[in-house]
Amino acid sequence: MSKPGIDFPGVGVGLAILRDGKLLLCRRLKAPEAGFWNIVGGKVDHLEPAAVAARREAEEETGLAIGAIEFVTTTEQIIEADGQHWISLLYKTTDIQGEPQLTEPDKLSAIGWFDLDTLPEPLSAFTRALLPHLR
Repeated sequence: MSKPGIDFPGVGVGLAILRDGKLLLCRRLKAPEAGFWNIVGGKVDHLEPAAVAARREAEEETGLAIGAIEFVTTTEQIIEADGQHWISLLYKTTDIQGEPQLTEPDKLSAIGWFDLDTLPEPLSAFTRALLPHLR
């Protein structure tokens, strides 16, 4: 069975969740970019609109209730170290309810709010592509 991002370019989504000038980031446990800090996101399922996927992935990964989201940009990441290729639609929101929880400890090792001027390292390429659109 072929896998998106590995056997062919995958379609992904990311959602920048912002609150009080801070960005919510998660530390990844798995490739691509294991150990890197990343915005929430994941792959788009077949016949699933990208905006729906962004909200679903964010709610699954954080436990937050996500309201309105806004499209920001598209990015293409070829991560040679992991042999992965993703084309992703990136969104942002401030419309959230609840407090973020580490709901997928098999995929993420940490979650937290970070000031846009003092983000943790290493930052994923995916997150770096979005930063200019958040300032």
